[in-house]
Amino acid sequence: MDFMKWTVGDVTITKVPELDRVPGMRGLLPDATKEAIAPIDWLRPHFVTEELRMLASIHALVVEAGERRIMVDTCVGNDKKRAYDKWNQMDGPFLHDLEKAGYPRDSIDTVLCTHLHIDHVGWNTMWDGEKWRPTFHKARYLMGKTEYEYWEKEAEEDDGSAMLETGEVFGDSVRPVFEAGLVDLIETDHVICDEVRLIPTVGHTPGHVSVLIESQGETALITGDFMHHPCQIARPEWAAAVDYDSKQSTQTRLDMFERYADTPTLIIGTHFSSPTAGRLVRDGDSYRLDVS
Repeated sequence: MDFMKWTVGDVTITKVPELDRVPGMRGLLPDATKEAIAPIDWLRPHFVTEELRMLASIHALVVEAGERRIMVDTCVGNDKKRAYDKWNQMDGPFLHDLEKAGYPRDSIDTVLCTHLHIDHVGWNTMWDGEKWRPTFHKARYLMGKTEYEYWEKEAEEDDGSAMLETGEVFGDSVRPVFEAGLVDLIETDHVICDEVRLIPTVGHTPGHVSVLIESQGETALITGDFMHHPCQIARPEWAAAVDYDSKQSTQTRLDMFERYADTPTLIIGTHFSSPTAGRLVRDGDSYRLDVS
């Protein structure tokens, strides 16, 4: 496997896929019908097929800054009981691929969860035959304080009917690392190191963050899920069905697009299929992602 890498000043960002270029998103983005996305020509061929099937990716991003090895989000994970059939009891080579990319799990010193949804916390833990244990046992796990407290309460109240399987996910992928004493609850503007800091991008969840990387005059932004698919760049008002506050998530997209459009900042989409990253540019009265 060839791993996509980007260099931002002295920082290297490596994409480690769990699932890449897979059809999806239509149920998540109900406004993105075939008829609605057809006129957005620049989505093809990278993000939409010629048959107008939307493509997505689930991947982790490892940020190498000096001696730091920071993993941003941890995908779905193996051996997890999940309602969605394609994510249920997965048995994929993610940890092997991570090591192949140059990052054995013991080399990761920080795990940053942009939020605590099902496909962003899965590899926080692994099954040892008896219980869930932290995958990255030498790392500190950074989770937003507001985010953690909200989902902890939701998990306690989950009777098994929650759309996002809150109780199950919290129980197998979040609580075990907290009980292991590896979690630091942080604010949404937390500074991880000189080159890497968080910026609040709430709306998708109550404490959602994105990751801003700055080095040697260059910048990149890891989005998290304030947008899921590049079609939302052209149509910021298309909110995800699972957004905690769709009005706020839309405003967050508008604010972020206004801030980064026509700047050199590299936008790295947490669910964008390959090529995954590009520059945000104005396109008439809207925006597009330039991947050239």
